[in-house]
Amino acid sequence: MRTTIGYTVESIGYVVGAQGLVGFVSQTFFGTEWGWLHKVVDLPSGAHLGVAVVGLALVLGGVRTRRAPGRQEAA
Repeated sequence: MRTTIGYTVESIGYVVGAQGLVGFVSQTFFGTEWGWLHKVVDLPSGAHLGVAVVGLALVLGGVRTRRAPGRQEAA
């Protein structure tokens, strides 16, 4: 169960982080809106970086959950 939750949180983190980075790059360097996040909320460029950091935190949390103490990894 812990492995399933870890993979799920990690997968969501990749999507959220990618949307944050895509939103930041598109606004900062191209002046347009890419991805799907702008269809939900209108965020400034700095907030998109915050979304990317949240995505990174979810990825790291998912990896830690999968590798929590008490689990034996198959070699």
